[in-house]
Amino acid sequence: MALWTPGWSPKEPDDDDLVLAIDGDAVLKPDVGWLESWRMVVPSMQGDIGPVYVGQMNGKPVYVAQADAASLAGSTERVPLREALLMLEDAPAEMLGTAFQVHQWWRDHRFCGRCGELTVLHPLERAKWCEPCGIPWYPRLAPCVIVVIRRGERMLLARSSRTKRHFFSLIAGFVEPGETIEAAVAREVKEETGLEVSGVRYHSSQPWPFPHQLMLGFFADYAGGELVLQEDEIAEADWFLPGDMPPVPPVTTISGGLIQAMAREIEGQEASS
Repeated sequence: MALWTPGWSPKEPDDDDLVLAIDGDAVLKPDVGWLESWRMVVPSMQGDIGPVYVGQMNGKPVYVAQADAASLAGSTERVPLREALLMLEDAPAEMLGTAFQVHQWWRDHRFCGRCGELTVLHPLERAKWCEPCGIPWYPRLAPCVIVVIRRGERMLLARSSRTKRHFFSLIAGFVEPGETIEAAVAREVKEETGLEVSGVRYHSSQPWPFPHQLMLGFFADYAGGELVLQEDEIAEADWFLPGDMPPVPPVTTISGGLIQAMAREIEGQEASS
């Protein structure tokens, strides 16, 4: 079983250290596995970002670097990050998510957001440092709530108006400044569906590197109102029984996991009644 340990280090890679080679929003996957040795990647390096240390896979240092597929030694397959995450088990998926988020943070904070000076790597922690301002710039995380709402033996599923995918998922949205996550759940549900909820309770979380969300999953109970959809967000929504649901995301995603967990809760209570 693969063991992924995220971490930080200012050390440059050795020839045999492992590198996740990326090209934009995709992984450059070698024939075997997802990682390549640094000596194989360095001739194809692009730009001036990286290699950036992101952690250890089974005790070996792992870096992320932007590379050119055409000049990368050996054959590679360009796999979009979303597809890769759905293909992988927990540890490799966590590695990819960490690597992409750290790489984007590195790219987006090359210069200080206050004075515009070039930032440098902080010597003691994962941060970009502006020497004139004395300000550390840390990797950015955007907390986002996602909720499955129960009404009796049914749950609310919705189809987004912003994607061409035809599956149904859950109500979700970003936490606003000064807002609790429980308040964010209630607000997002009200804004997007017109419904009131109660009994908001935490279930699970998932980092989601598009580009830097931390998804916080909740259960909630229907408390009132009729469906009035925010059309620029939700194309369609309805209440579904666990045994009669439309296509939904896979359980490797937090939305699919929440839907499965709620279905089990409903079916378990039905069986015991």
